[in-house]
Amino acid sequence: MDVQERIREQIASQPVMIFMKGSPKMPMCGFSARTVEALKQCERPFGWVNVLADPEIRSGLPQYSDWPTFPQVYINGELVGGCDITLQLAEQGELRQMVQEAADAASSA
Repeated sequence: MDVQERIREQIASQPVMIFMKGSPKMPMCGFSARTVEALKQCERPFGWVNVLADPEIRSGLPQYSDWPTFPQVYINGELVGGCDITLQLAEQGELRQMVQEAADAASSA
């Protein structure tokens, strides 16, 4: 399976997915840490991929998404953005709604 297909499968496997440096318990950069905290505030589970542990994903994801940096947050298979956009959505109250709707729809399917 090529890296683009692996990325597609990872994104499809969870209603909310973050590709980040490190893990939610041990983020390896400040941007990933802040983004994870914003997702945790939504009080719904989310999937994650440590791009530092998988060089193919780390190099292939920017091509897949046309987004050059990490973290990258996907909700319902769509790229939401990185740290700045995620934090802005959180401040506006929109992130919680998006995450909760995606998680609730996935659990009722």
